[in-house]
Amino acid sequence: MRFFGQVTALKGIGEKKAGLLKKLKIEKIEDFFYFYPVDYQDRRSAVRIADLIPGSAFLIKAEVLLIKTGFSRHRKSRLMRLLVSDGSAALEIVFFNAKYLTNSFKQGAEYYFYGKITADNEKQQMIHPEFLSPGERNEKGIFPVYPLTAGISQLEMRKWQQAANAYIEEVEEHLPDDIIERNKLCGIKYALKNIHFPGDRQKLKEARFRLVFDELFFLQTGLLALRGAREPKTGGIRFSKAADIAGYVSKLPYDLTNAQQKAVREIIGDMESSRVMNRLLQGDVGCGKTAVAEIALFKACVSGYQGVLMAPTELLARQHYDNLKKSFAPSGLRTWFLSSSLSSKEKKETLSALKEGEVDILIGTNAVIQEGVEFKNLGLVITDEQHRFGVSQRLSLARKGNNPDVLVMSATPIPRTLAMILYGDLDISIIDELPPGRQKIVTRVVSEDKRDASYEFIRSEVRAGKQAYVVAPLIDDSDVIDARSAESIYEELISRFPEYNAALLHGEMKPGEKDEIMEKFYDGRISVLVSTVVIEVGINVPNATVMLIESAERFGLAQLHQLRGRVGRGEAGSYCILINGSDSKLAAERAEAMLKSTDGFEIAEMDLKLRGPGDFFGTRQHGIPDLRIADLLKHMSILETVRGEAAALLEKDPDLSLPAHGLIKEKIRRQLCVL
Repeated sequence: MRFFGQVTALKGIGEKKAGLLKKLKIEKIEDFFYFYPVDYQDRRSAVRIADLIPGSAFLIKAEVLLIKTGFSRHRKSRLMRLLVSDGSAALEIVFFNAKYLTNSFKQGAEYYFYGKITADNEKQQMIHPEFLSPGERNEKGIFPVYPLTAGISQLEMRKWQQAANAYIEEVEEHLPDDIIERNKLCGIKYALKNIHFPGDRQKLKEARFRLVFDELFFLQTGLLALRGAREPKTGGIRFSKAADIAGYVSKLPYDLTNAQQKAVREIIGDMESSRVMNRLLQGDVGCGKTAVAEIALFKACVSGYQGVLMAPTELLARQHYDNLKKSFAPSGLRTWFLSSSLSSKEKKETLSALKEGEVDILIGTNAVIQEGVEFKNLGLVITDEQHRFGVSQRLSLARKGNNPDVLVMSATPIPRTLAMILYGDLDISIIDELPPGRQKIVTRVVSEDKRDASYEFIRSEVRAGKQAYVVAPLIDDSDVIDARSAESIYEELISRFPEYNAALLHGEMKPGEKDEIMEKFYDGRISVLVSTVVIEVGINVPNATVMLIESAERFGLAQLHQLRGRVGRGEAGSYCILINGSDSKLAAERAEAMLKSTDGFEIAEMDLKLRGPGDFFGTRQHGIPDLRIADLLKHMSILETVRGEAAALLEKDPDLSLPAHGLIKEKIRRQLCVL
């Protein structure tokens, strides 16, 4: 089909423009249809010059009375000034860097101009407008505005979108008729045509509704189908009910909270059933998820199976390994470690022992999903900090066994709305209670002029035998981003306070170097750790009582909460100091949220409202495609409807194997890389 042809098949797109379009993820003609506008310009009727209002954009039709060229005040830019009139009044139009426009206008000719009106010393101007002669096409209408990259103009993108529209008849309807009728949806061709060049506002509304519905429908259907696909007809593992879970729990050096006990019951229930467990264990920082995972691993191993726990960083993986090896040793369970930093000899030894069944529990980084890692009898798969892994990575690990149970953990509380999208294929257990003894963290938001006082407070805590974190958004100083770096803060601290015994930690260091620094900090040989967000997860130092976060406005609320959770783990009072380098409204709202609440789930909801779902995680590492047109906050009711439709469809056709559902299955396969 020509619809799937390369963009170079369209007139005006050579290799150079194709390279620029690739930055926008437009490589095939089809991609133009799903590259949606972010705004629209209503140019359906021209406005009289006498009625123009500064600050807004308008379409005018006017005659060119005078053309004047020259240079800007500092002779850095060539200017073109036009004096135009439509009979009601005159207006000055200004173009900068206008050499290429030398032959574009003729005195006495009429043109359409569209641009924003500004007022300069009470003289109205239109600066650098788009323009067309009345004889050219598309001088009126509702015009799309696209998010572009340097080297591509709105005019070019609209032209290419019009050219791509010639292939609209090749687009096939993928939704079943009953879903379209039940939800009063317009057809897909109608929607794609009117999202780019709507005939009127009503048609735009109809098109947007259909495309939002589609986007959420494919995502929800894919995740629910994925869940069904992982529940094999032959059944999952029935772990032994004889495993002495109660005896193991009674020997733990702490009591489980009610929330932990509930999560354990849900997980053990899944493990003892014939259904494959696919469960998310979600909870706030320090709520005790690892203790629950430990019990699940014990259950799997005493039932005769192997378990694996995958963490996103070597720091976190090694911490799990050290703790679990110590916990499982009295039970005779053999715990091993695997990461890319091991020597060839160590890797070979570990892989051989794993395959022969000499390893009960493997703890590691994503090295555990690499080719060549073979288990003898894998029964339980656990991933920690799940939002840092993709759906495909989770699947890759699960495929190392024969229908193993899967438990994924996240210390990043996720709002219900987002959890429905990210983990629509999982059952969810929530630990919403902190263990007794966790200290309340006193939070303060200060401006730059309180930096010295903040440093002095850290000094007082260090003198009292405590430790502190100082976190910055950057490793090195930047010419682009106005924020202090970890490097510069570290240099300042060791210069001003040599007794601090400070160290610098960041993600570009070698694993061995990072481990050595963290070990020294844990042992108390380092008093102040200056770091980037590499310490966001996986650090447990009960003696640390201060967390100072530099340029706090550059972090999301959920991330700030994660960082704050690194302190307050001992018996002493703990503090979080946020140095706010911005006076923006958003920065103020974020600071207020951190002062108002210490509940991770509540903060996550605020973060979603302030930043939106696209920015919630900072980076899109969780394997879910970007939502191009849907908005989880605005379209929650559509999401609820879509989830019901997806469930009903899969109940009739669990494998999406019917011919009528072939296009849906193909779309899901391309979007999620599953099925």
